[in-house]
Amino acid sequence: MAEETNGGVTQDRINRAAWEACDTFRGVVDPSEYKNYILVTLFLKYISDVHKDKVDELRKKYPKDEERVERMLRYEPIQIKEESTFDYLYENRNADDIGQKINVAIASLEDSNRGKLDGVFKEIDFNSTRNLGVPKERNKRLKHLLEDFAKPDLDLRPSHVGSMDIIGNTYEYLISRFASDSGKKGGEFYTPGEVSELMARLISPKEGDKIYDPTCGSGSLLVKAGKQVGSDDFSLYGQESNGNTYALCKMNMFLHGINSAFIEWGDTIRNPRHREGDRLMKFDIVVANPPFSLDKWGADEAEHDPYNRFWRGTPPKTKGDYAFITHMIESLNEHGRMVVVVPHGCLFRGSSEGKIREQLIKENLLDAVIGLPSNLFFGTGIPAALLIFRKNRRKTDVLFIDGSNDFLEGSNQNVLEEEDIVKIVKAYKGYKTIDKYSYVATIEEIEENDFNLNIPRYVDTFEEEEIVDIPSVQKEIRTLESELDGLREKMDQYLKELGLS
Repeated sequence: MAEETNGGVTQDRINRAAWEACDTFRGVVDPSEYKNYILVTLFLKYISDVHKDKVDELRKKYPKDEERVERMLRYEPIQIKEESTFDYLYENRNADDIGQKINVAIASLEDSNRGKLDGVFKEIDFNSTRNLGVPKERNKRLKHLLEDFAKPDLDLRPSHVGSMDIIGNTYEYLISRFASDSGKKGGEFYTPGEVSELMARLISPKEGDKIYDPTCGSGSLLVKAGKQVGSDDFSLYGQESNGNTYALCKMNMFLHGINSAFIEWGDTIRNPRHREGDRLMKFDIVVANPPFSLDKWGADEAEHDPYNRFWRGTPPKTKGDYAFITHMIESLNEHGRMVVVVPHGCLFRGSSEGKIREQLIKENLLDAVIGLPSNLFFGTGIPAALLIFRKNRRKTDVLFIDGSNDFLEGSNQNVLEEEDIVKIVKAYKGYKTIDKYSYVATIEEIEENDFNLNIPRYVDTFEEEEIVDIPSVQKEIRTLESELDGLREKMDQYLKELGLS
């Protein structure tokens, strides 16, 4: 049963109401496009409802002093003018220029909150003919959208829904559904929640940690890592190259109530934005699900990289996996630790990748290799692995875990269940060999394998077939044949009695 919030409202009801608002666009607008309109409207509705709650609270406190109410509202973290509120737009939902009114509202909201909402409404146009149709059709869709969000189940006032986690959870729910519906495009902005949860538990962020994701997408992995701390004493840093996805991430941080989030827009390899002077900023925790084997990642510029990230070697021009891995390692502080999602090719491909991999192992940075089930990620059915790196490791062995067989099969995507996550985390924390599941390999063993990290080389999951007792099987066959002969005799007798034989 869904957990109830104030007034009997449940997380499931809010999620369902928000998802049903998508009906306005389904079959007409691609999910990769309409997700922006839905999420921005959710964001605007929440900000408006928070403002409404605050106004009601102050007016009750100072019933005859409207000037004081207005003065105190100016000290609120988010400033919102009347023409930017959801209620104002809802009242004008029949206007011929409702798309332009929404554009003006969100532009005004961003302008009133410089430094807080910069880029949140980036490249979103509610007056777009290309995305939303000709004026008559567009106005109808936007009217329905506003009416859907005005329903009682989407009353997002804090006094009504209680915990702010409710809103953040709804946002995550919608992002997950959009990623699923967007097919290959979905993998560009979302890491499945259970994979993010696994990565966060494996890397165990602590209070005071600076946590970084160089390819942060919509920020779900960063949020999971931050929540793992158990308090608000952490800071999040992310960079995203896609402008629309960058905006999603900014909204995600806000709706989860994370104030210490520093999200930048740009290409992490060509132009890392998190710097301290002319050097890369260093972090306690680095997590990422970079694009698999990215073509044209910037190899031509790597030779003259101002941050000297590629001193171990330059990854292939057409496969950027080790470019991101290298960037992440160079972003770790002296006690830092990181976990990254990679395609299995990273474990065994040779040439320049093999040399980089060998160097990382010889530096004693690699802590664990964890195989995941296939078809976990949106946009690709191939199995992936997690690589865990740590600075200042005391041990020199490397743990291999084969978690590829533990999952819940889904119609579109496979899913890691809680028990699967717990099993992997327990094996990693225990750091020991478990028959047919994990293996602690020495550096000598890895060297003997030419620094090939392919998991089956270390974890033997072969199950011997049970020895067949031939005499016993033959005896059973004779017994069955005898029983069959008896049944045939009875059948012939019945047929004779019925005159059918």
